[in-house]
Parts: sequence; C-alpha cells; structure tokens
Amino acid sequence: MTLSSALESQVQDFIQRLKRRQIVGSFFVAKETAILLRQVVSLSRWRDPDVLIDIVTETGIRLASAQPNELAVGNIVKRVLKVIREVTRGELETEGKRGGEAIEHEYSSFEDDEEEEEEEEEEEFMKSSTNSSVAGNRPQLPTQTSMFGLLADVSIMSIREQKREENEKKMRDTFNLKPLIIQEITEEIIADLDTIYKGIADQALDFIHANEVIMTIGISRTVEKFLIKAAEKRKFQVIVAETAPTYQGHKMALALSKAGIDTTVISDSAIFAAMPRVNKVVLGAHAVLANGALVSVSGSHLLAAAAKHHSTPVLVCTALYKLSPLFAYDADAFNVTVPPQNVLNFQEGPIIDEVTISNPYYDYVGPDYVSLFIHNLGSAPPTYVYRLINDNYDPEDSALL
Repeated sequence: MTLSSALESQVQDFIQRLKRRQIVGSFFVAKETAILLRQVVSLSRWRDPDVLIDIVTETGIRLASAQPNELAVGNIVKRVLKVIREVTRGELETEGKRGGEAIEHEYSSFEDDEEEEEEEEEEEFMKSSTNSSVAGNRPQLPTQTSMFGLLADVSIMSIREQKREENEKKMRDTFNLKPLIIQEITEEIIADLDTIYKGIADQALDFIHANEVIMTIGISRTVEKFLIKAAEKRKFQVIVAETAPTYQGHKMALALSKAGIDTTVISDSAIFAAMPRVNKVVLGAHAVLANGALVSVSGSHLLAAAAKHHSTPVLVCTALYKLSPLFAYDADAFNVTVPPQNVLNFQEGPIIDEVTISNPYYDYVGPDYVSLFIHNLGSAPPTYVYRLINDNYDPEDSALL
C-alpha cells in the first residue's frame, strides 16, 4: 500500500533522523514512533482493518530497518498492531467512550430499514407467486397450496438469514473504526509514555531504605526519577560510576546532588573494590529482551558481574515499552559502536596506525545477573518477562520485526 505524499514525507524524515542518530534514547524514539503511526492510521485510506494492519506493518518494517538497534521502534509498532486487532475484535470497551447510545441508535435504525426492505421483498415474492399461479389457470389443491406455502416459508427464511448475515457483515465493514483506533493509540500508548516515570518512581520507597548505599552507572532518566523520589522520605548514599569515555556518570551525579542526595563519583575500575559496601545496584535499560536479559549502557555488565560476585541485588528500572520479544542469539547484534576519538584522539601520532580501537555504546547483561525488573505497572523477576511480553504484544506480530 502506498502512502500519501505528505505522509510519505513524514515517514522519510523520521527514517533519516533515525539513521543519522538525531533521535537518541528509547523514550524519544518510542514517542515519535507512536505519533507517526497515529498519523498513518489517520491519514491513510482504508476500509478494511486487514488493509490497515498491512499498512502499519509495512511502515513499521521500514522504520525498524532504519535503526535496528533502537528496539523501541519495533516494540511500539507491535503495540499499535495489537491495539488495532483488539479494537477490530471488539475486545476494548471503546463503544462507551464514543457514546454507546448513539451507536445503538445507528444499529437499530439500520436494522429497522433492513426489516422494512425484507417485508417489501416478501410481499413482492408472494404477489409474484400468486400471479404465476393465476396466469397458468390451474386450480390449486389444498395439498399443493400447503406445499407451496412451505416452500415459500423456507425461501423467505433463507432470504432473511442471508440479509441478516449481509447486514452484520456490512455493519462490521462499514463501521468507522478510525476514531476508535486513534483514541486507543492516544490513550493507551502515547499518554502512557508520559506517565511511565511517575509509575516507576512511586515504587521507590518499597525498594530503597534508609542509610543504604546504592550504586548505579551512566545517566538514566528513569533511575534519576526513581532515586530522587526515594530521597524525599529516605536518606541514603549513591555511588555513581563515571562511565568512561562518555562520562555520563558525571551528569547523573550532578543531577542527584542537586536533589540533595549524598553522591560520590568513582572510576569504572573502582567498581569491584567499592562493591562490598553497596546494598543495592540500580540500573537503567535501553531494551529488555525476551529471555530477561537487558541492553544497557557500556559498563553495566561489569557492574552487574561485580554485584553477582558479592551477592548484591540488581534492580533494573525500565518501562514496559522497552520489552522486546526478540532473543539474543548474538549479543553483539544489539550493540552499536561509536567513534573512538574519546578513547584515543586522532592527533595522538603514529600510534593511531598501529592499533584498532572499538568503542561499544551498550552492554549485554544476561538474565542471571538481574534480580528484579521494576516497571511502570509493578515489578517482576526475569523469568516473568515472557508473560509481560504476551500481555503487551499479539502473538501474530511477534516475528514481524
């Protein structure tokens, strides 16, 4: 299916920004993807929900292939597809939101018109049958009359059933699903993205206790809100690994210290030495895979391995839109390498020609290193991730992207 020129321009612009990494971060990628798909549903021409599913699927494949490492794109596409399927099947209570009385009135008036047409057809059928018998000048015997009436009743019943089936099919096909689907995308996906931080932060007091020492790495908006919310009623200390060579930990430490939290920055090489005095490790996630593993900022695997060695629980703060039904058959497939100039400057001299530098941006952390996932609707262990994925995505769409 081809999109309109204006809509195609929006899709191409988003694809170019993804390729150039002008949009970075799961939250911003997910939100812009949801808004774009809402535009696709609104501006594309379709009358059959299956056609709409094909349009969204094709558009989603194009978006996901533009930046395969941004798993949030495919996750939002699958979530939109599930909303479309649920609205089509009538599994969502959208009639009440739109005005159930108005819809019932439309249905009743439509059925009344069909019943009137059926009565007119029955009268015409009976008249034509009577005229044909009179034209033949044959006397009608009582048995013939009763037999004719029986056949006429069967014909009338078959016409009624056929018209009723056509009526139901016509109501399903012609009923305007577009505003209902747009409303569900707005309320179930886009509006939910705006409240995920609050949903996770509200659980902070259940996991952060007084006088504890918390260690984290890098900068994560979710972890930042989580710790700041806990600091409103609890006093604790946070140790932040600096996350070289990007040094995102410095920004994280600055934000936490401004909120009044006792914060200490350490080098990445000191993580193992500082771990014995740590009570909990709190990580953010770029994506959560189907086996309970996560893709997080570089250095997260080092931190999680040190925590496991010292039997320190690892909490991962993540939103449900980051759950992906993909498995990590190749851990490097979910990683991305960035320019190594922060590790070794290009002006270092002849050593540049003698070494090969790889600067990965993410780390793969296996499910064995994670104790608990804290998401915007509650918490779950890694072994329960598959259930959350089944609740958020339709099985028909799991292998699309």
